[in-house]
Amino acid sequence: MKKLILSITALSLFMTSCVSDDPTYNNDQDKSYGVPSETLFTNAEKELTDQLVTPSVNLSVLRYASQYWAATQYNTEARFNITTRRIGDGHWNALYRSTLSNLETSKQVLLTEDGDATVKKNKIALIEILQVYTFQVLVDTYGDVPYTDALKVEEVILPKYEDDAVIYPKLITRLDAAIASLDSSADSFGSADFIYGGDVAKWKVFANTLKLKIGLNLADADAALSKSTVESAYNAGVILNNTQNASFNYPGAAPMYNPIFANLVASNRNDFVASETIVNAMNDLEDPRRAIYFNAMPDGSYKGGLNGPTNAYPNFSSIGDKLTAANFPGLLAEATEANFYLAEAAARGYAVGNTAEYYYNRAITASFENWGIASEAAAYLAKPEVAYATAPGTTYKEKIGQQAWIAFFNRPFESWNSYRRLDFPALVAPANAVAAAEGEIPKRYTYPINEQTVNNANWAAASTAIGGNKLKVHVFWDKF
Repeated sequence: MKKLILSITALSLFMTSCVSDDPTYNNDQDKSYGVPSETLFTNAEKELTDQLVTPSVNLSVLRYASQYWAATQYNTEARFNITTRRIGDGHWNALYRSTLSNLETSKQVLLTEDGDATVKKNKIALIEILQVYTFQVLVDTYGDVPYTDALKVEEVILPKYEDDAVIYPKLITRLDAAIASLDSSADSFGSADFIYGGDVAKWKVFANTLKLKIGLNLADADAALSKSTVESAYNAGVILNNTQNASFNYPGAAPMYNPIFANLVASNRNDFVASETIVNAMNDLEDPRRAIYFNAMPDGSYKGGLNGPTNAYPNFSSIGDKLTAANFPGLLAEATEANFYLAEAAARGYAVGNTAEYYYNRAITASFENWGIASEAAAYLAKPEVAYATAPGTTYKEKIGQQAWIAFFNRPFESWNSYRRLDFPALVAPANAVAAAEGEIPKRYTYPINEQTVNNANWAAASTAIGGNKLKVHVFWDKF
């Protein structure tokens, strides 16, 4: 399938830059015409998952920002230089062009198709849920972003940016409407849905889990809306066990294989080793997930590389073989994540059915189960350094933040959000981080260079509104 739409602003530029008597001149030659809605939906699912999973330094630095991975040969991105490879552009394009535009086109195709009205309604609701998820990632990455104008590519030449604090409540409203329109007794996308196989009941649980996440992110920005949103999501039913995980199941054959495999195995490259930060923390706890996350050294130990400098590949633990399998699934939501959210919600005094300790234990247990070592969870939780009552730290933020960070090893975006919301663990930026980072772990991505070039007035207004287009500027919900 050909790619849909070059970019939000680039397409608009092409539409207005030249004049021709040919009536087909403005047709987008890179756009797929007559593609079934199912194909567009599948592609959007994959593009979204790929972007959240990828270790490619052309598209993401979050495995460096969370200090899970360290660089071997090319350390520019490990020092948080995201402009040389235009990482902000790559992330933006993957979400706006390859995900949101495919979803929007899938919706428009659906509206012209015949078929069962209830099934069509379910399909449109699933599209809405994934669009909300994608916009949430965009807001959490950049702050103010194009929203209302974002997908009006034939109407709006240069989309304006909207206040991130205003977008979030709109996402909740859209999510509520999508959830309400789902009918679990009817089908949806069937086998074209690589996440749930068209199971509408599971999509409803996933949507409520997304609502839980959005609500919790608001905790320090709008306490009342946060509480009502989180409690509403919990009462409606969220992901609590691994059978409900939103998992994109890569078949394992090109081009449908996991991006980690693509970057580490298929490319035959040794560009990454484990970071000393995560390895040392797990060594201190004798965490049994080490044997999955990392490959051991010849003497059976685990050793991480330095953050920022280059590291000699043979001298440090490499990324575990399970994660580099071609068919290793990518996760959009999971039981570990949702239980940590509920632990945090309970600690904040929200009514979510049980205590922070209860959900903390469930989150860690779900992590062990998902990695195939369920039998070792109880002993780990019994360690004084892990048990909620005795774990280091004087606040729930430190206790939950530390264990969530360990559990989110292969969920770099969710780890970054957890770190920014809870301010734990206390990660320290590399001493050789580029000046743009100003001595900090990035709190956002800077806007795409292409936006500055093509959509300058709106880019400038947004940059001013958020306090400057800098890596250290916080998105609206990241208050501390």
